[in-house]
Amino acid sequence: MPKILIIEDEAAIRRVLVKILSEENDTYQVEEAEDGLVGIEKIKKEDYDLVLCDIKMPKMDGVEVLEAVKKIKPETPMVMISGHGDLDTAVNTMRLGAFDYISKPPDLNRLLNTVRIALDRKELVVENKRLKKKVSKNYEMIGNSDGIARIKDMIDKVAPTDARVLVTGPNGTGKELVAHWLHQKSDRSKGPMIEVNCAAIPSELIESELFGHVKGAFTSAAKDRAGKFEAANGGTIFLDEIGDMSLSAQAKVLRALQESRIQRVGSDKDIKVNVRVVAATNKNLKKEIEDGKFREDLYHRLAVILIEVPALNERRDDIPLLINYFADKISNEHGNVNKSFSDKAIKLLQNYDWTGNIRELRNVVERLIILGGTEVSESDVKAFASK
Repeated sequence: MPKILIIEDEAAIRRVLVKILSEENDTYQVEEAEDGLVGIEKIKKEDYDLVLCDIKMPKMDGVEVLEAVKKIKPETPMVMISGHGDLDTAVNTMRLGAFDYISKPPDLNRLLNTVRIALDRKELVVENKRLKKKVSKNYEMIGNSDGIARIKDMIDKVAPTDARVLVTGPNGTGKELVAHWLHQKSDRSKGPMIEVNCAAIPSELIESELFGHVKGAFTSAAKDRAGKFEAANGGTIFLDEIGDMSLSAQAKVLRALQESRIQRVGSDKDIKVNVRVVAATNKNLKKEIEDGKFREDLYHRLAVILIEVPALNERRDDIPLLINYFADKISNEHGNVNKSFSDKAIKLLQNYDWTGNIRELRNVVERLIILGGTEVSESDVKAFASK
């Protein structure tokens, strides 16, 4: 049921608006506030689908109410009610984020049309937010263990912010999944998600890869080239295995985080970038700092939020879920009939020592599906899992 709040200091006009809206649709829940201060308090406590707000009011005028609502509940559509002398102000409120304005005395058809359109828009905004929270199936995080539940909860809290995140954990645990969840559940989800494996890029090329270069910066620089930070502008850059980054590149990343500016290799021109940084490592960065291999100031810039991904051996209750997930996915990929795993096979896999974590488990499941029988049995696991 749509909830509508009318903020209007003239009681007679409030009564008219309540009567019009209540008679138009009996599902509308219409509430009143006699001034802007009361209205703001109500909006803080309740989620309204629409607010109708007078412009000229004592204590707090409509423009001030609009500005306050845009800070505390920006998704709430505001329709401003303007007297004859308030027309210029009403038009200005549109620039400040008002959905529309109606003049006093309100024209019935225009009022009801505006209300219907505004409520439809609010419904779309809510639906878009709901869809945004659903992560692509390619990056599902499977598991109900306490460790995974904590990570999912933390992602839901952190994703809507621009806070930098450092993801730690052994190889093969799914640190990149955390990075993708953070991006896809954020307001940057429509922007790019750029991944950089710092361990896979030679140290002499890492700065060019991250920040780009200008023609002639080094022997093979035949033309200007943008780097990954520029490519990620408006989105997220994921610096995987950041513990393997050279100290000189670390210094430039630190500057990029401090100033939101980068310089291409061979250039002294600053380029402004708007990028959220998520980093990951399997190394103990505090030990790396002690050994002089990682900058402490960069660590503190990156580790605003720390997310530690547990090893698979620490979340064995999730293994049956992971086996079923991988079995369905791999069977579909290979065009095989979906194969089930016997209880004894699953139990054996649960007790296996997964030094390679989820990556190793997936490989074993794929091997068993391709080479095993119709139902993967305990003997299939014994024959193939250790190969």
